[in-house]
Amino acid sequence: MYCIRTEIQETELIKHIKNNNKSKEFMKFTTIYLEDNKIEIFNSILGRETIKVNGEIVSDKYSITGAEHIFSITEKGTIANCKLRMGFGLNGVVFDLYKNQKPIVESPKTDLSRFLIALLILGVLIGIIISFVLN
Repeated sequence: MYCIRTEIQETELIKHIKNNNKSKEFMKFTTIYLEDNKIEIFNSILGRETIKVNGEIVSDKYSITGAEHIFSITEKGTIANCKLRMGFGLNGVVFDLYKNQKPIVESPKTDLSRFLIALLILGVLIGIIISFVLN
């Protein structure tokens, strides 16, 4: 049981409960430590992507194929502009992180159209094999 003594403590408690409940809706994709900053990437099955820097939400978007998130971080007293792009690769979800337009993390990606064409061809081949086996 929580002991609430002041309005400020109650507000902090409510924020803590809300943050803990929200985090259960998402799956943490990864955490990046960049200088003194902790960048966390969360996503949900329904396509919601959330980016947190040092525990604070800096970007929150919905996307099925991946979104681009723009935010800022503070490093050694200066502000750095960051861009994080989510997407899909052959191994699943991938991301790129840029700080001041310089790559920090770049993941190998495939063109989604090539991936879908390969998937279609694979489906047709499986269908042909199954039809020969059943006849």
